[in-house]
Amino acid sequence: MPHLDTSRTDAYLARIGAERPAAPTGEALRALHLAHLRTVPFENLSVHLEEDIALDADALVAKLVDRRRGGFCYELNGAFGALLDALGFEVTLLQARAAGEGGRFGIPYDHLALRVRDSEGGDWLADIGFGTHTHHPLRFDERGDQADPGGVFRLEDAAEGDLLVLRDGQPQYLLDRRPRALRDFEAGAWYHCTSPASHFTRSLVCSRLTEEGRITLSGHTLTTTVGAERTRTELPTDAAVRDAYDQHFGITLDRLPPEPHPAKD
Repeated sequence: MPHLDTSRTDAYLARIGAERPAAPTGEALRALHLAHLRTVPFENLSVHLEEDIALDADALVAKLVDRRRGGFCYELNGAFGALLDALGFEVTLLQARAAGEGGRFGIPYDHLALRVRDSEGGDWLADIGFGTHTHHPLRFDERGDQADPGGVFRLEDAAEGDLLVLRDGQPQYLLDRRPRALRDFEAGAWYHCTSPASHFTRSLVCSRLTEEGRITLSGHTLTTTVGAERTRTELPTDAAVRDAYDQHFGITLDRLPPEPHPAKD
Protein backbone atom coordinates (compact mmCIF):
# COMPACT_ATOMS: atom_id res chain seq x y z
CA MET A 1 0.00 0.00 0.00
CA PRO A 2 1.49 3.43 -0.95
CA HIS A 3 2.68 5.28 2.13
CA LEU A 4 1.21 8.73 2.76
CA ASP A 5 3.81 11.32 3.65
CA THR A 6 3.58 13.42 6.80
CA SER A 7 1.83 16.38 5.19
CA ARG A 8 -0.84 14.24 3.52
CA THR A 9 -1.37 12.29 6.73
CA ASP A 10 -1.80 15.52 8.69
CA ALA A 11 -4.24 16.85 6.08
CA TYR A 12 -6.28 13.64 6.31
CA LEU A 13 -6.35 13.84 10.12
CA ALA A 14 -7.51 17.46 9.87
CA ARG A 15 -10.26 16.37 7.46
CA ILE A 16 -11.71 14.01 10.06
CA GLY A 17 -10.99 16.31 13.01
CA ALA A 18 -8.62 13.88 14.70
CA GLU A 19 -5.30 14.35 16.45
CA ARG A 20 -2.28 12.33 15.39
CA PRO A 21 -2.13 9.43 17.85
CA ALA A 22 1.04 8.98 19.90
CA ALA A 23 1.05 5.28 19.00
CA PRO A 24 -1.02 2.92 16.82
CA THR A 25 -3.04 1.49 19.69
CA GLY A 26 -6.48 -0.07 19.78
CA GLU A 27 -7.85 3.00 21.54
CA ALA A 28 -6.42 5.22 18.77
CA LEU A 29 -8.04 3.01 16.12
CA ARG A 30 -11.43 3.29 17.81
CA ALA A 31 -11.16 7.08 17.93
CA LEU A 32 -10.11 7.36 14.27
CA HIS A 33 -12.86 4.96 13.15
CA LEU A 34 -15.59 6.97 14.87
CA ALA A 35 -14.17 10.33 13.78
CA HIS A 36 -14.17 9.17 10.15
CA LEU A 37 -17.77 8.00 10.29
CA ARG A 38 -18.91 11.32 11.74
CA THR A 39 -17.16 13.53 9.18
CA VAL A 40 -16.82 11.70 5.85
CA PRO A 41 -20.12 10.59 4.29
CA PHE A 42 -20.93 7.26 2.75
CA GLU A 43 -22.11 8.38 -0.69
CA ASN A 44 -22.43 7.12 -4.26
CA LEU A 45 -22.76 10.46 -6.03
CA SER A 46 -19.87 9.68 -8.38
CA VAL A 47 -21.81 6.73 -9.79
CA HIS A 48 -24.65 9.01 -10.89
CA LEU A 49 -22.46 11.97 -11.86
CA GLU A 50 -20.45 9.58 -14.09
CA GLU A 51 -17.22 10.57 -12.36
CA ASP A 52 -14.24 8.25 -12.70
CA ILE A 53 -13.43 6.24 -9.59
CA ALA A 54 -9.73 5.40 -9.47
CA LEU A 55 -8.78 2.71 -6.98
CA ASP A 56 -5.45 4.29 -6.19
CA ALA A 57 -4.66 5.31 -2.62
CA ASP A 58 -3.39 8.77 -3.57
CA ALA A 59 -6.46 9.46 -5.73
CA LEU A 60 -8.83 8.24 -3.02
CA VAL A 61 -7.21 10.39 -0.34
CA ALA A 62 -7.32 13.37 -2.71
CA LYS A 63 -11.06 12.87 -3.21
CA LEU A 64 -11.78 12.74 0.52
CA VAL A 65 -9.29 15.37 1.67
CA ASP A 66 -8.86 17.87 -1.19
CA ARG A 67 -12.33 17.63 -2.74
CA ARG A 68 -13.98 17.03 0.64
CA ARG A 69 -16.16 14.27 -0.68
CA GLY A 70 -17.06 10.82 0.59
CA GLY A 71 -17.45 7.57 -1.28
CA PHE A 72 -18.54 3.97 -1.09
CA CYS A 73 -16.69 1.02 0.43
CA TYR A 74 -13.76 0.78 -1.99
CA GLU A 75 -13.04 4.47 -1.63
CA LEU A 76 -13.67 4.93 2.09
CA ASN A 77 -11.90 1.82 3.34
CA GLY A 78 -9.21 2.16 0.69
CA ALA A 79 -8.35 5.67 1.85
CA PHE A 80 -8.75 4.83 5.55
CA GLY A 81 -6.40 1.90 5.12
CA ALA A 82 -3.76 4.23 3.68
CA LEU A 83 -4.17 6.57 6.66
CA LEU A 84 -3.86 3.75 9.18
CA ASP A 85 -0.80 2.39 7.40
CA ALA A 86 0.84 5.82 7.58
CA LEU A 87 0.12 5.95 11.32
CA GLY A 88 1.89 2.65 11.96
CA PHE A 89 -0.97 0.16 11.98
CA GLU A 90 -0.62 -3.13 10.10
CA VAL A 91 -3.40 -3.09 7.50
CA THR A 92 -4.71 -5.92 5.31
CA LEU A 93 -7.40 -5.41 2.66
CA LEU A 94 -10.09 -8.09 2.63
CA GLN A 95 -12.83 -8.81 0.12
CA ALA A 96 -16.37 -9.70 1.12
CA ARG A 97 -19.72 -10.57 -0.45
CA ALA A 98 -22.69 -8.64 0.92
CA ALA A 99 -25.74 -10.58 2.12
CA GLY A 100 -28.82 -10.26 -0.06
CA GLU A 101 -32.33 -11.60 -0.16
CA GLY A 102 -33.05 -15.29 0.18
CA GLY A 103 -29.75 -16.04 1.89
CA ARG A 104 -27.77 -15.25 -1.24
CA PHE A 105 -24.52 -13.32 -1.27
CA GLY A 106 -23.30 -10.80 -3.83
CA ILE A 107 -20.47 -10.98 -6.30
CA PRO A 108 -16.85 -11.57 -5.29
CA TYR A 109 -15.17 -8.27 -4.37
CA ASP A 110 -18.62 -6.91 -3.57
CA HIS A 111 -17.19 -5.13 -0.54
CA LEU A 112 -13.83 -4.04 0.86
CA ALA A 113 -13.10 -4.22 4.59
CA LEU A 114 -9.94 -3.86 6.67
CA ARG A 115 -8.12 -6.17 9.02
CA VAL A 116 -6.03 -3.98 11.31
CA ARG A 117 -3.40 -5.00 13.86
CA ASP A 118 -2.35 -2.48 16.48
CA SER A 119 0.90 -2.08 18.41
CA GLU A 120 -0.53 -3.85 21.47
CA GLY A 121 -1.31 -7.12 19.71
CA GLY A 122 -4.94 -6.24 19.02
CA ASP A 123 -6.49 -7.69 15.85
CA TRP A 124 -9.51 -5.80 14.47
CA LEU A 125 -12.08 -5.73 11.70
CA ALA A 126 -12.44 -2.06 10.74
CA ASP A 127 -15.15 -1.01 8.31
CA ILE A 128 -16.24 2.58 7.67
CA GLY A 129 -17.69 1.77 4.24
CA PHE A 130 -20.80 -0.33 4.83
CA GLY A 131 -23.32 2.43 5.47
CA THR A 132 -25.21 1.83 8.70
CA HIS A 133 -22.83 -0.53 10.46
CA THR A 134 -20.46 -0.55 13.44
CA HIS A 135 -19.35 2.66 15.11
CA HIS A 136 -16.18 0.96 16.35
CA PRO A 137 -13.92 -1.79 15.03
CA LEU A 138 -14.78 -5.37 15.93
CA ARG A 139 -12.34 -7.79 17.53
CA PHE A 140 -11.29 -10.05 14.68
CA ASP A 141 -10.66 -13.16 16.79
CA GLU A 142 -13.74 -12.81 19.04
CA ARG A 143 -16.58 -15.23 18.22
CA GLY A 144 -19.06 -14.08 20.83
CA ASP A 145 -21.45 -11.12 20.71
CA GLN A 146 -19.80 -7.71 20.41
CA ALA A 147 -21.99 -4.84 21.57
CA ASP A 148 -21.67 -1.62 19.60
CA PRO A 149 -23.83 1.54 19.37
CA GLY A 150 -24.77 0.28 15.89
CA GLY A 151 -26.09 -3.05 17.17
CA VAL A 152 -24.91 -6.40 18.47
CA PHE A 153 -22.35 -7.90 16.10
CA ARG A 154 -20.88 -11.36 15.80
CA LEU A 155 -18.18 -12.94 13.66
CA GLU A 156 -18.81 -16.62 12.93
CA ASP A 157 -16.49 -19.10 11.27
CA ALA A 158 -17.86 -20.22 7.89
CA ALA A 159 -16.89 -22.65 5.14
CA GLU A 160 -13.54 -22.37 3.34
CA GLY A 161 -12.07 -20.35 6.19
CA ASP A 162 -14.41 -17.40 5.65
CA LEU A 163 -16.05 -15.31 8.36
CA LEU A 164 -19.74 -14.44 8.47
CA VAL A 165 -20.40 -10.99 9.92
CA LEU A 166 -23.81 -10.63 11.58
CA ARG A 167 -25.63 -7.65 13.00
CA ASP A 168 -28.46 -8.31 15.46
CA GLY A 169 -28.49 -11.90 14.21
CA GLN A 170 -28.79 -10.97 10.52
CA PRO A 171 -25.98 -11.74 8.03
CA GLN A 172 -24.25 -8.62 6.73
CA TYR A 173 -21.43 -10.03 4.63
CA LEU A 174 -19.22 -13.07 4.10
CA LEU A 175 -15.58 -12.13 4.61
CA ASP A 176 -12.64 -13.81 2.87
CA ARG A 177 -9.59 -13.75 5.14
CA ARG A 178 -6.99 -13.85 2.34
CA PRO A 179 -5.04 -10.58 1.85
CA ARG A 180 -5.90 -8.53 -1.24
CA ALA A 181 -4.51 -5.51 -3.10
CA LEU A 182 -6.54 -2.40 -3.90
CA ARG A 183 -6.40 -3.10 -7.64
CA ASP A 184 -8.13 -6.47 -7.02
CA PHE A 185 -11.37 -4.58 -6.37
CA GLU A 186 -11.52 -2.82 -9.75
CA ALA A 187 -13.96 -5.34 -11.28
CA GLY A 188 -16.28 -5.06 -8.28
CA ALA A 189 -16.18 -1.27 -8.42
CA TRP A 190 -16.88 -1.32 -12.17
CA TYR A 191 -19.84 -3.63 -11.60
CA HIS A 192 -21.34 -1.40 -8.93
CA CYS A 193 -20.84 1.70 -11.07
CA THR A 194 -22.40 0.25 -14.23
CA SER A 195 -24.66 -2.75 -13.64
CA PRO A 196 -28.43 -2.15 -13.51
CA ALA A 197 -28.50 -4.96 -10.94
CA SER A 198 -26.29 -3.02 -8.51
CA HIS A 199 -28.07 -1.21 -5.69
CA PHE A 200 -25.64 1.68 -6.23
CA THR A 201 -26.95 2.37 -9.74
CA ARG A 202 -30.53 1.93 -8.54
CA SER A 203 -30.36 4.31 -5.59
CA LEU A 204 -28.82 7.63 -4.61
CA VAL A 205 -27.47 8.10 -1.11
CA CYS A 206 -25.33 10.42 0.98
CA SER A 207 -25.26 9.51 4.67
CA ARG A 208 -23.22 10.38 7.74
CA LEU A 209 -23.18 9.29 11.35
CA THR A 210 -23.92 12.09 13.85
CA GLU A 211 -23.54 12.31 17.61
CA GLU A 212 -27.33 11.95 17.94
CA GLY A 213 -27.92 9.37 15.19
CA ARG A 214 -27.62 9.72 11.43
CA ILE A 215 -28.45 12.12 8.61
CA THR A 216 -29.15 10.90 5.08
CA LEU A 217 -29.94 12.68 1.82
CA SER A 218 -31.43 10.66 -1.02
CA GLY A 219 -32.60 12.72 -3.95
CA HIS A 220 -34.87 15.41 -2.50
CA THR A 221 -35.54 13.50 0.74
CA LEU A 222 -33.58 14.43 3.85
CA THR A 223 -33.88 11.92 6.70
CA THR A 224 -32.69 12.74 10.20
CA THR A 225 -32.49 9.99 12.82
CA VAL A 226 -32.18 10.82 16.51
CA GLY A 227 -32.31 7.73 18.66
CA ALA A 228 -35.38 5.79 17.55
CA GLU A 229 -37.08 8.86 16.05
CA ARG A 230 -36.82 9.40 12.30
CA THR A 231 -37.85 12.62 10.55
CA ARG A 232 -38.23 12.85 6.78
CA THR A 233 -38.23 16.23 5.01
CA GLU A 234 -38.97 16.70 1.32
CA LEU A 235 -36.77 19.47 -0.06
CA PRO A 236 -38.80 21.58 -2.51
CA THR A 237 -36.13 22.74 -4.96
CA ASP A 238 -32.79 21.73 -6.43
CA ALA A 239 -31.27 24.75 -4.69
CA ALA A 240 -32.48 23.40 -1.36
CA VAL A 241 -30.89 20.03 -2.15
CA ARG A 242 -27.55 21.67 -2.98
CA ASP A 243 -27.75 23.63 0.26
CA ALA A 244 -28.41 20.40 2.18
CA TYR A 245 -25.36 18.74 0.64
CA ASP A 246 -23.28 21.72 1.70
CA GLN A 247 -24.77 22.20 5.17
CA HIS A 248 -24.90 18.57 6.31
CA PHE A 249 -22.06 16.95 4.40
CA GLY A 250 -19.72 19.77 3.39
CA ILE A 251 -20.16 18.83 -0.28
CA THR A 252 -20.37 21.55 -2.93
CA LEU A 253 -21.85 20.38 -6.24
CA ASP A 254 -21.88 22.23 -9.54
CA ARG A 255 -24.75 20.01 -10.63
CA LEU A 256 -26.99 17.53 -8.89
CA PRO A 257 -26.78 13.83 -9.72
CA PRO A 258 -29.87 12.62 -11.58
CA GLU A 259 -32.18 10.54 -9.46
CA PRO A 260 -32.32 6.92 -10.65
CA HIS A 261 -35.55 5.49 -11.97
CA PRO A 262 -37.24 2.85 -9.80
CA ALA A 263 -36.21 -0.67 -10.72
CA LYS A 264 -38.74 -2.63 -12.75
CA ASP A 265 -39.84 -6.06 -11.60
